[in-house]
Amino acid sequence: MAAVVTNRRVILKRYVQTGLPSEDDMEVVTAKTTLAVPAGSEAVIVKNLYVSCDPYMRGRMTRHEMPSYVPDYVPGEVITNCGVMKVVSSGHPDFKDGDLVWGVTGWEEYTLVNNPKPYLHKINYPEFPLSYYTGVLGIAGLTAYGGFFEVSKPKKGDYVFVSAASGAVGQIVGQLAKITGCYVVGSAGSDEKVNLLKTKFGFHDAFNYKKELDLEGALKRCFPEGIDIYFDNVGGAMLDAVLPNMCKGGQITTCGMISQYNLELPDGVRNLFYLVANSLRMEGFLVSNYIAIYHRYEKEMAGYLREGKVVYVEDIVEGLEAAPSALIGLFTGRNVGKQLVAIARE
Repeated sequence: MAAVVTNRRVILKRYVQTGLPSEDDMEVVTAKTTLAVPAGSEAVIVKNLYVSCDPYMRGRMTRHEMPSYVPDYVPGEVITNCGVMKVVSSGHPDFKDGDLVWGVTGWEEYTLVNNPKPYLHKINYPEFPLSYYTGVLGIAGLTAYGGFFEVSKPKKGDYVFVSAASGAVGQIVGQLAKITGCYVVGSAGSDEKVNLLKTKFGFHDAFNYKKELDLEGALKRCFPEGIDIYFDNVGGAMLDAVLPNMCKGGQITTCGMISQYNLELPDGVRNLFYLVANSLRMEGFLVSNYIAIYHRYEKEMAGYLREGKVVYVEDIVEGLEAAPSALIGLFTGRNVGKQLVAIARE
């Protein structure tokens, strides 16, 4: 007889159409699950060790009339996102009990993954903290790498600006820019984060956007000769301020727009004519575009981490009960570094 265990899980209680979600929009419930895969299936059951909190999850808490690029969550069902797991039962030939993996899982103690390929990936560099596979060696890292090298296409000497620069993606983009030989400036929402950008991540300069009365002027101060590449994680007022400060032929890479996710009416952008006047290119992307280059990225980033060329800062909360608050904190800037939840440490 397969063991039956309790399984605490975080579910969405209701859709949140506009505004900042609250902890009450989610709930930690207890269910039961078996630790054996269905007979004859190629499913796996995993024990979840870490799960990631990411801004894009806010969009999945809204009910969309037209399908989005990622499915909406369903009220009453477990919230899902990327995580780090240990296989406890497997019917798949590529995974065995005890394997450490990362990929899409539930915000719960145990998850049945019916189709482990291509959603689960083995951890190839266990010498690093396993939590890194929610961030710098996982989706956040691949997002930074794909967006910067495949979309932005930097050259040595480029002037690079990164918004939300101390976050899960921004801190990596800035360090990759330095490795490439670029001059890099970041913005963040506290003096503590600005100090982190300059002292730990090696940004050439940084500023606290909350203390700047004139964002356009702040960018002119940091980039008197203009910006070649803007890696945009926030949208809104910062994007509007960047546009007049771009060099001719510059590149705006749109990764996210966290400033807009909780607004009933998104902010307008007034300076779009600079796209025409300065022959700018503005391009968005999804990390799924670059899954094919993940193993190349993983190997390259593992080398940077070993050599100390890239460092990574995480903000880890303990236990599923802390997960709803941690997710909501992303939208007020409470986290310092990559936000994740430790469910179990093996």
